[in-house]
Amino acid sequence: MENDIYKTITEPAEGELFKDKNSKFYGFTFPVTNEDQVKQHIEAIKKTHYSARHWCYAYQIGIETKKYRANDDGEPSNSAGMPIFGQIQSFDVTNILIVVVRYYGGVKLGVSGLINAYRTGAQLAMEASKIVERTINKEFQLKFEYKNMSKVMRLIKENDVKIIDQSMELTCLLEISVRKSNSSKIYEIFKQFYGVEIVQL
Repeated sequence: MENDIYKTITEPAEGELFKDKNSKFYGFTFPVTNEDQVKQHIEAIKKTHYSARHWCYAYQIGIETKKYRANDDGEPSNSAGMPIFGQIQSFDVTNILIVVVRYYGGVKLGVSGLINAYRTGAQLAMEASKIVERTINKEFQLKFEYKNMSKVMRLIKENDVKIIDQSMELTCLLEISVRKSNSSKIYEIFKQFYGVEIVQL
């Protein structure tokens, strides 16, 4: 069975405060699907926490082809962004941005202290987040004459297919969403149905 499930979060969350030698670390998670959303969230966090010293983050976007980025925002190289990204990997989530905000407490933590603090900040934010499982779906368009409507609808119901969009004229158009592992089976069912055209979107 091919793996067609991924994990993500549905709403922003804030982790518990982590303190080390007077430095304070606040972790935040946001659901994101593109880089514009990443930018907006980071700008908003910088406005809210304008007196913080660093706003380090990591994100991962995409379901089957993933893209990620980690940013140390002025901390020593790989002491912040990568430990944050490590939490995205260990919780196995995608379409997510984690930002850890640091208020400097006057005492240097050293690289290992920073790695630990950013990792913990990210982990606390992940633990406060609601992680959900989603299925990877493929979308198809069905085209058929109105007279075949009841047969098509019966097949849709029997196979637990989700309708995303429909227009019911003389020629009916249905956009359907099918779980990836089930998609070739559904495609074949409709392909063999005389009078129905199916195309993958």
